[in-house]
Parts: sequence; C-alpha cells; structure tokens
Amino acid sequence: MKVLKFGGTSVGTPESLRNVKRIVEGIDSQTVVVVSALGGITDRLIATARLAAADNPAFREEMEGIAARHFNVIEQVVDEGAKGQTRSEVARLLENLRRIFEGISLIRHLPTQTLDLVVSFGERMSSVIVTSMIKGAKRFDSLSFIKTEEWFGKNVADQKLTTALIKDTFNVSFDKAIVPGFISTDRDSGIITNLGRGGSDFTAALVAAALDASVLEIWTDVDGFMTADPRLIPNARVVDRMSFVESMELCTYGAKVIYPPTIYPVFHKNIPIRILNTFKPEAPGTFISDSERNEGFSIKGVSVLRGTSLFSLASEMASDLTDVETRTFNALARQGIRLYPVSSPGNRGVNFAVSSEDEAKTRSVIVSEFAPDIPDRPLLNPVVTDKLSTLAVVGDNLKDQPRLGARIRNSLERAGLKVCAFSDGMSDSTLTFMLPREEADDALRIVHALVAE
Repeated sequence: MKVLKFGGTSVGTPESLRNVKRIVEGIDSQTVVVVSALGGITDRLIATARLAAADNPAFREEMEGIAARHFNVIEQVVDEGAKGQTRSEVARLLENLRRIFEGISLIRHLPTQTLDLVVSFGERMSSVIVTSMIKGAKRFDSLSFIKTEEWFGKNVADQKLTTALIKDTFNVSFDKAIVPGFISTDRDSGIITNLGRGGSDFTAALVAAALDASVLEIWTDVDGFMTADPRLIPNARVVDRMSFVESMELCTYGAKVIYPPTIYPVFHKNIPIRILNTFKPEAPGTFISDSERNEGFSIKGVSVLRGTSLFSLASEMASDLTDVETRTFNALARQGIRLYPVSSPGNRGVNFAVSSEDEAKTRSVIVSEFAPDIPDRPLLNPVVTDKLSTLAVVGDNLKDQPRLGARIRNSLERAGLKVCAFSDGMSDSTLTFMLPREEADDALRIVHALVAE
C-alpha cells in the first residue's frame, strides 16, 4: 500500500488536478490519497471570516467567489456523469459555510473554534471533488479518525487513539481512498480542530504509519529537497537521498518542503518518504529513509530560520549555571516552548534561542521560574537579542569535521557579518549560526558556496 499526499498547489487548478488524476490512476496497487484544500482557499476562508467578524459586507462577495472557484473546478475535471452529484455535495457544504459566515457577521466575533470550523471546509470540498474525479475512488472522512487533544493551549494529535481508529476505518475493501488532510476533531468534545498549517502532510504520515504503508509520497510543486532555497541560490541542486534526521533538521530550520511533525510517525516505522513534483512526475525527487547515511562527509543543505531570539542568562555565582540551565530548559519544555542551545561569544552563561513568536512567553516563564529564588540566589536579568535569523548547515558526520564550524564563522566574519551565537559541535548532523535578520541572505550565499559546491 502507498500513501500519497497532494498539497494546495497540486490541487490548485484544473490542469494540476488532471496531473493528480493521471498519477493516482496510474498506480496499480492499493492507495490512500490525502488532499489539501484547493490552492489559496484556506487563506481566503480565513480572510472572509475576518471580514464577516468586522461586519464588512464584502464577505458575501468573497463567499460567492469561493463557491464559483469550486464549481468551475468541478465543471472542468469531473466526468459528466458524476458532475450533478458532486455539485450537489459541494453546494450543501457551501450553504453550511454561508450560514456560518452570516452568524459570524451577526455576532461580530470570531472565536478560535469557529475559525477552525470555517477552514475545515476547504479540505472537505476538495476531497469531494477529487473523489468524484478519480475512477473507483472512495472518500474516507478524516474527521472521524484523526483525533486531537489540547496540550498547552494547542491541538495536537492523539496518536494512539488516531492509529487505532485509522486501522479500524480502513479495514475494508478499497482500491483508491481519498482523505481530506489537515482537519480533525477533539477526542473528548468532537469539536472540529486541525493539525496546523501544513497539517495535511501530518495526516498522511499518521495514515501511512498506522497502515504500515510501503512508502509515503509527498507530491508538491518542487523537485525535492534542495541544497538551498533556489530563489536565493540559483545553482542550488536537488538532493537525491537523505536520512530522516537530515530532513527533520532542514525542515526545523526553515526548509518548507515538509511540515516537520510529518517525519516522526513514519520514521518510527521505517517507512521511506519520497518528495515528488506533481508538475514533473518523471523527476526522481528526494528519497528519505533511515539508511541514507553516507561514508565520509556530505552536506545535504543550508537553510535559514527567520525570526529567532537569543536568550543569555547568567548567575552571580558560577556554580549556579548548571542548575539555571536545567531549570530553565525544563520550565520551557513544560510550556511547550522549543529551544535551541547555542554558544554566544564572550558570554559564559546559559545561552539558547527560541522562535521570535515565543520570545515574550519565554521571558515570562523564566521570571516565574526564578522569582522565588532571587533574594537568595541572584539571577541576572535575561539578556535578549531579537530580530535574528538562524542559518543551519545540515549533513552527515559533522562531528568528524571539527574545523568546519570555525571555517564557517571565519568566512562570515571576514565578509563583515556578525555571528551572535552558534552551535558548533552540539549535533552530529547540524551546525547553526545566528546572525542579524538583515544579514541572513548574504550568509546563506557565503556558506552555500563554501560547503555545498
């Protein structure tokens, strides 16, 4: 069994949908196909909901545009005999959506739960269309088997329950199964939730892992992972093979090929991932598995995570530093804040980076954690450097190249760039360098030329 996921650009136009049809119908084995909303629809649904909440009558015109977009796609990609039923199913969903928008306008309020309900219609409608388009396809409603739980104010997948429900749901005869990605329901209340932007990848990974698929294919609009963003590095090349760890690291540090949580479920089942281009299905893409480690030294890519903040903590007593680090890292983990340990030149305290989105919360957690101890064990106020970007170099056996980090830092500094912090030697697969946000693109060009040529 294969599991395929097609993103918004892959189901964005009648032409791309015809490519999806050819790809899926050309597979001669049992296949599960996970689809995103039509390209751009999720953003349009959010914008329309906000117009309605502001009681801006333009939301009605936007609603009609959304409806016209879906009916136009149906007209062009669904066979004549199935058009009537498909239009009817989509029309029912659109009428429900209209009523929700009118309700939002009436109360002039857009709660998170209502927004989650609104954006769910994108995948619900696209999956109806794709099911009608593909010969012998059967639609399976992910709202019934992708379950979430609330964790630190966010909806996260309940993987144990979801796995059991997937196995039960797909324990039937089918040839091609179509599944709406991204959307889910709360395990306790049944309220519609979602897996976050990019969550269709995660839906596909959960299904692949639960069903022990032979491969997970992510079909998108690029040829695979590249050594750098080709918009900035014209000579960047496709990486033909890489390990799960390498792909996770590149995605964590800014490569937008896969939604990062996608990799974990299939990694634990040793199910390989292929990244393929819907618009160039003949291209080999990138193959990801647990056995793609290379002999010697090999850089797989250089990426940039934009929007990071550097925290530096120090105690008046050097003996406190280990305790400060342990308590800080544990406190942030309890709040679901991801951090990246780094070294900061000239600062021997506890140094780490977080996403800029988490900066205020991180500061609050630190103050709360150490406030009771300040009279007895003074902790200096955290020094925060914001408006930074983190450049990551990802590859095999980086610890076997002990001078690489120093070479990169020297190259950046010779070019007049400021390295605020780095993670030299902290990982087998990744070196990171934090620089002012406006220097990130120049740093990417310098480092790619140094390590990936």
